[in-house]
Amino acid sequence: MNNTCKICGNKTEEFYDEQMKSYYYYCSNCEFISKAEESILSITEEKNRYNYHNNSIDDIKYVNYFKKFLDTSVLKYVKGKDGLDFGSGPSPVLSMILEKDYNFKMDIYDLFYAPKKVYIGKKYDLITCTEVIEHLKYPMKYFNLFKNLLNKYGILAIMTSFHPKSVEDFHKWYYKKDSTHISFFTENTMKIISKKTGLNLLFTDNKKYSIFNVR
Repeated sequence: MNNTCKICGNKTEEFYDEQMKSYYYYCSNCEFISKAEESILSITEEKNRYNYHNNSIDDIKYVNYFKKFLDTSVLKYVKGKDGLDFGSGPSPVLSMILEKDYNFKMDIYDLFYAPKKVYIGKKYDLITCTEVIEHLKYPMKYFNLFKNLLNKYGILAIMTSFHPKSVEDFHKWYYKKDSTHISFFTENTMKIISKKTGLNLLFTDNKKYSIFNVR
């Protein structure tokens, strides 16, 4: 049992989800919800789940899903063309789009599919992290990493679905049904992360998009 919030350090409240057969911990201060560590999949089990992901640059619907994110919420803030797609997945569609359609020069990193830490010693104008942070056991470790990898005017673009805030609604929420999803955020969580890391929260749509820069 871990009753300390991984984001803000406050005491959390434990609750049980019957569908997932797992305990979760809710922080009333920053609204972060984390899955109990004993219910988290092993690295091997997690990779086996990802191997079934079938996303492709030829999937127009999937490409438009990313382009909407970029066009409405990301690119208006970006001042340079050097980027890192962190958690690029088995097919790095987002980095392909940024290179092909927006003339970015992209690095990719993924724990399973592109594990070389190409970002070491570099700085970026844009870091994208889409549908990734919900998989991370210790999100603050990565937000601090992202801050250190950004140029002076660099942008961090996060995509993850925000949870519905009440425990009752969480039980019915589709997003927690993916067994690899273990960390859940809200707009308030992002504001607390901003305060804790020194990142500035420029924008959130209060649904799934969060855009940061360095203060």
